[in-house]
Amino acid sequence: MDADEREPIEIPMSALSPDALRGLIEEFVSRDGTDYGRVERSLDAKVRDVMRQLSRGEVKILFDPESRGTHIVTGGKGIHR
Repeated sequence: MDADEREPIEIPMSALSPDALRGLIEEFVSRDGTDYGRVERSLDAKVRDVMRQLSRGEVKILFDPESRGTHIVTGGKGIHR
């Protein structure tokens, strides 16, 4: 199977070190175009929210072999275990 044909792979949050997980979440919440409404929230508050969402299974960490990028996404589309 070519890299272009590979599906994204779910990465359990427990597979990442605490520092790697926090770094991934910080990068995600600080992306340009992320809108949190009228009230600006601290980076720590945003990280806590995503950690809670990961713990509840509301969002997933995916590794995309094609782009070699890691993403946080909602729902279960494209997830392989």
